[in-house]
Amino acid sequence: MSGGSYNYLFTAQDLEDLHTRRHDLEEMANRLAGLGYAQDAACETEELLVLFRQWETRAVVRMRRLADVWQAVEWWDSCDSGEDRVREALATYRADNDGTPTP
Repeated sequence: MSGGSYNYLFTAQDLEDLHTRRHDLEEMANRLAGLGYAQDAACETEELLVLFRQWETRAVVRMRRLADVWQAVEWWDSCDSGEDRVREALATYRADNDGTPTP
């Protein structure tokens, strides 16, 4: 019988690939924890999941804050609007973020 119980999680090539396999990663963490003698590997696998969740939360916050700036620059470079729109978007971005550190 071949492997595949976790969709060949061990073949993940990079973070993007691993991120798409989060369900399998969760299942692996649970399986390792259930063994009783693999707590170190279970903890480190779970830490990967925590890191993904933290990064995701922080990235989504930043994406939302930057979306109008990105749109303004993209539309300016596509000749759909002008530099003034970029300056307006930046002013709004800066006013909304008033130097407050982000999570």
